[in-house]
Order: sequence, then C-alpha cells, then structure tokens
Amino acid sequence: MSEHNPKTDPEPGSNTVKDPKDWTSGDEPMTGAQASYLKTLSEEAHETFEEGLTKAAASIRIDELRARTGKI
Repeated sequence: MSEHNPKTDPEPGSNTVKDPKDWTSGDEPMTGAQASYLKTLSEEAHETFEEGLTKAAASIRIDELRARTGKI
C-alpha cells in the first residue's frame, strides 16, 4: 500500500493558498526574490517597476504581470 504524499498532491489543501490580503506578514516589505522577479516581469510587460511594495502588494502585482505576459 502506498502512502499519501502531500508534496505530489495536485490539491494540497485550502491552507496552502491564501489571499495576499490575509497574510499575517503581508504588510512587510517585499522580499528580495519578489523584487527581482517583479523587476523581470515589469521589463517583459513594458511596465514600470514599482519599488517599495509590501509582500502582499508585490504578490498581487506579480500575478497581474504573469497573466499579462502569459507566464501563468
């Protein structure tokens, strides 16, 4: 009998996906990784890179630019 592996589960559970507005750390400054990815996506989408975003705002902006650039 094989054991369930949550790492390979296509629907890992509702607690793994949260709206960025509900993040407890959402008001903190965006991470370096977010800033780097956001800069790349902004360039690809020919959009202005927004500095000084929070983690939550950066996540939302990344999702918007991923949709615009077809990176979803």
